[in-house]
Amino acid sequence: MASIRRTLSPYHDRPYQNGGTPFSTSPKHSAGSKYSSPLPAFAAFAVRVRRLIGELFYLHRHPPRKSHNHHHSWPRTFIYRCFFFFLLGFLLGLSPFGHDHHDDDEAASINRNHDFSFEINPPPQPNRVVDDLKLAEVSFNARPNFKESERFDFVPRKQLIIVTPTYNRASQAYYLIRLSQVLRLVPPPLLWIVVELNTASFETAEILRKTGVMYRHLVCVNNSTNVKDRGVHQRNTALDHIQRHRLDGVVYFADDDNIYSLHLFHSLRNISRFGTWPVAMLAQSKNKAILEGPVCNGSQVIGWHTNEKSKKLRRFHVDMSGFAFNSTILWDPKRWKRPTSVPIRQLDTVKEGFQETTFIEQVVEDESQMEGSPPGCSRIMNWHLHLGARHFDYPRGWLLQKNLDVVLPIK
Repeated sequence: MASIRRTLSPYHDRPYQNGGTPFSTSPKHSAGSKYSSPLPAFAAFAVRVRRLIGELFYLHRHPPRKSHNHHHSWPRTFIYRCFFFFLLGFLLGLSPFGHDHHDDDEAASINRNHDFSFEINPPPQPNRVVDDLKLAEVSFNARPNFKESERFDFVPRKQLIIVTPTYNRASQAYYLIRLSQVLRLVPPPLLWIVVELNTASFETAEILRKTGVMYRHLVCVNNSTNVKDRGVHQRNTALDHIQRHRLDGVVYFADDDNIYSLHLFHSLRNISRFGTWPVAMLAQSKNKAILEGPVCNGSQVIGWHTNEKSKKLRRFHVDMSGFAFNSTILWDPKRWKRPTSVPIRQLDTVKEGFQETTFIEQVVEDESQMEGSPPGCSRIMNWHLHLGARHFDYPRGWLLQKNLDVVLPIK
């Protein structure tokens, strides 16, 4: 009679270390702790796999004997064990190694609040006052709010060429600094051409360097015995510079002793050929203000207004600071269909008060080529005051030649 020998494992069954079971839970990883780890279960699974591999090697070396009553009993047990360990490994693969119960609380709070949005909020910054500063919230579906005209119809601003004749006198620094503060507020591009007589003084150059305005400091070498013609030669020096270097922009004669509003310089960029506007003036040795300039119907010049009887013989009743023109008229006569290429300059051979009208006659033919600014010419944008003190010398450098004497001694 054939004997049947049951297959045994080469490894004897022995209790696990510290008397634990493969699926026992360590006190450090109990169910009530913050973190639960499957490491004990994984260790038990490794022991089971090691025992299974040992049994397979043993069966390979000592195959069981066949019997008539028990056919293929060990393969069925082997299949059950394989299925058991496969299922156990599959379940262990689905479970995470570390689990934070705090994440469950956050997930539960999100599920309770269904009205959430995908927005990026700035992180909280401690010890910082944000009451007056609202931080912008950026959303994923945000789109820039650009208008089509701002995106594709950008037109660069015209350059303004401001011509200022100046000379040494007691109030020169005050006038130049006051005018520079206005020009500094004008959006660029802007070029300030300051013209002096004979030499460029150190005081004027020092003032211009500190203004923050782009400038060119020129010198007029044409000596004139007549003080009234001084400004004429200085402006012609600036016109020569503009024509020689072909500067493109709107030319405006701004004397340093006048008062200008910021709106005036903004309106200069709207001039295409020649623009004009009324100017308020304080009459010399008279306690009254007079108004001189164009009368407009919209932007069309239809007449002139003046209070000076001696100036009614002029063709155009405009103050020197009451008009501006396109600089290309000086160096591009073909563009404006000028009949002659003679340089456009101010004339010192005419009587006082007629320099403006004789210069404008070289730039335009009549009022049809002029543009009234602003529309209707109903706004005063600059004032001519005639307040300069001509009988005081300009203190060079504002330096003291000697120490001052003590008037009030310290007690």
